[in-house]
Amino acid sequence: MLIESSASQLVLIDIQAKLLPAMFEGADVLANALRLAQAARLMRVPITVTEQYPQGLGHTVPELADYAREPLVKMAFSAADDGLIELLNDIGTPKASNNAKSMPKHLQKPRENERPEIIIAGMEAHVCVLQTVMGLMEDFDVHVVTDACTSRTERNRDAAYDRLAAEGASLVTTEMVLFEWLHSAEHEHFKAVQRLIK
Repeated sequence: MLIESSASQLVLIDIQAKLLPAMFEGADVLANALRLAQAARLMRVPITVTEQYPQGLGHTVPELADYAREPLVKMAFSAADDGLIELLNDIGTPKASNNAKSMPKHLQKPRENERPEIIIAGMEAHVCVLQTVMGLMEDFDVHVVTDACTSRTERNRDAAYDRLAAEGASLVTTEMVLFEWLHSAEHEHFKAVQRLIK
């Protein structure tokens, strides 16, 4: 099944100033995360940023900081354990009308999340990305953007991808996400997104 922009949310995990310089292929990962954020903004895909212990690891790199609202600050390696599931459900679930709110709870229909496809980029792939994805997979369709994730070592990064694939996460690339969001060269943002790739 292809990724739909209207059903997606982008999560950028711990792309923080003090972590990035130590990461394998960090500059390339940052460039791809930025492409995802720019395209997400164009296509009105909600963006959530997490920060692991920012007092010690710094805040989200400035290039990405302006693309999301207030970061989700966490101490757990899995953002799913520190409020990410609730945040994604709140963003993706349509708000109830005043009439629905006034109905007794037992008569109200449960509302389904309209944005159940979570696109994940960030670091470190074998720690916070892996544990967050594992925590989200029961509730969401999770797509890990392999060229927008990294670890300090290539081996740790690749081991994370092996495990995530075995667990059922979808492994994708930045261009796969962008072109699936577009679906067609006739999309109103095709030329703008194409410029991000060139």
